[in-house]
Amino acid sequence: MANTTIVLEGELRTEFGKGPSRRMRVAQQIPATIYAGGEQPVYVKLPMKETTLALRHTNALITVKYGDDSKLAVVKDVQRNPVKRIVEHIDFYEVKAGEKIDVEVPVFVEGTPKGAAIAFVDIQELKVRADVSNLPEKIVVSVDGLADGDKVFLKDLALPEGVELDMENLDESVVTVEVPEEAAEPEATEAEEENVPAIDESNPAA
Repeated sequence: MANTTIVLEGELRTEFGKGPSRRMRVAQQIPATIYAGGEQPVYVKLPMKETTLALRHTNALITVKYGDDSKLAVVKDVQRNPVKRIVEHIDFYEVKAGEKIDVEVPVFVEGTPKGAAIAFVDIQELKVRADVSNLPEKIVVSVDGLADGDKVFLKDLALPEGVELDMENLDESVVTVEVPEEAAEPEATEAEEENVPAIDESNPAA
């Protein structure tokens, strides 16, 4: 759970457009925007290294400092360079202590199914609602001991305390356990191979 708050020290930015944004990235800074409901957005520039590390934590609660002010926020959108994969811009959304918000959380599986069965994740991300001080980074689904054909449905999930699903069809499967087709097809036994009639290549009529 995202119980700790990450602090990023930034600066207000007054230049906009591709040119200034490019110069910021050369200077190892990332342009960012903090949205706050109906209020005027705040435009900042953040240190590239520290901010990139912070983005590794899904749904992290981040205090963005700029000058004498600061805002508590969560990441809403990240734009990355498709080739270099560096972060080019970040959109934050300001939150208040005690507020509940909707976020998307990735699904992970743990444990080992029976035999040759493999767990397949049917829903990669779940929509949940939780307090900003207790946002989950991931939802873990146990598949230990499950057999071919078993499923884990939304209604079966054991969610962290204070986290609620924000999805309509609770009968939808999150994880399906199956034996892959190639593993289910038995290989020919040595006895079967021995019973295959040999072809006499010297006889054209064979």
